[in-house]
Amino acid sequence: MKKGICILGATGSIGVSTLDVVARHSHLYKVIALTANTNIVDLYEQCLVHHPEVVVVVNEAKAEEFKVQLKDSPVSDIEVLSGVKALEHVATLDNVDSVMAAIVGAAGLLPSLAAAKAGKTILLANKEALVMSGTIFMQAVTDSGAQLLPIDSEHNAIFQCMPAAYVSGMQAKGVRRILLTASGGPFRSMPIEQMRDVTPAQAVAHPNWDMGRKISVDSATMMNKGLEMIEACLLFDMQPEQIQIVIHPQSVIHSMVDYVDGTVLAQMGNPDMRIPIAYSLAWPERFDSGVAPLDIFKVARMDFEEPNLQRFPCLRLAYQAIHAGGIMPTVLNAANEIAVEAFLNEQLRFTDIAVIIEHTMAKFEATTADTLELVLAADAEARVVANHLIVALSH
Repeated sequence: MKKGICILGATGSIGVSTLDVVARHSHLYKVIALTANTNIVDLYEQCLVHHPEVVVVVNEAKAEEFKVQLKDSPVSDIEVLSGVKALEHVATLDNVDSVMAAIVGAAGLLPSLAAAKAGKTILLANKEALVMSGTIFMQAVTDSGAQLLPIDSEHNAIFQCMPAAYVSGMQAKGVRRILLTASGGPFRSMPIEQMRDVTPAQAVAHPNWDMGRKISVDSATMMNKGLEMIEACLLFDMQPEQIQIVIHPQSVIHSMVDYVDGTVLAQMGNPDMRIPIAYSLAWPERFDSGVAPLDIFKVARMDFEEPNLQRFPCLRLAYQAIHAGGIMPTVLNAANEIAVEAFLNEQLRFTDIAVIIEHTMAKFEATTADTLELVLAADAEARVVANHLIVALSH
């Protein structure tokens, strides 16, 4: 019996890698649903290869265009839906067993949460969903009996290094701390005074990983590591003080788990997202990911260093947000999304991303975030505040 899979964000880098792995094991998986925002060119090619039952094109005009394109094609029987509510619909279909949650940013929260409430196996690549909704998301997983498997290479590595039969959201017995690795991005050794003049093209040119533009900028500011630290606290029931961020430029060790007896387990591999994707699809077994074996002699050496918080102020802000609790991680994430978008549109200097986030956070109290309505309201308000601050800064 094939497992049905829904891929939220099919045309992004994670979606493409997931389809690559699924195609290698087509005897085990059937693609039920694919979703995209506006990229109907790549979505059409994916439909020809994988023939899903239904697709969601969030942008309504593009969805109509896509319907016309499918009409006289070999895949004319595919149902086409549009709008954000359709994402939740396909994530909860009866014949969907696993949901790859790979929509970048806050837009991925509601369909990921819907999948959790529906008791699906969630392959979580969207760290923002967990950062925003925190305990609400984890509670939904617990209540429904859903299975949560992290896709971020670091969290997947931690999951692999946890004790046998470990379940996400539980405190692992005998674990002292997590060593969360980071590449340090493209500006790890750039003189700090030069960072204000960094261009979007420089920021998205990651030395090790092939990622989308937003995530690449987050890597360059190390906000991605801040968000991952918050996510790790939730996924592994750890305190922020138990998570140490380690810059490891080679990106060969994807993270480590330190046990109370002095044992440190590390997960290693080439920097290719198909490894964590394949691990999560096959879990608790393993199968081929299509990634070349790690050549340890080619790696030759591995370096480790502490992150400089003067160079990477976004990291400091993430620790502030998790310590404050309540809506602050939501505010942090929303302000970051707005600031990164402004930087990519050349409305903001690279070093002003952290400034906007810090000033946005300063305008909020750490009120409780125990309902989805409160989370979404804080997210919306933080975006308005961040946008006002960007306008003020550019004048």
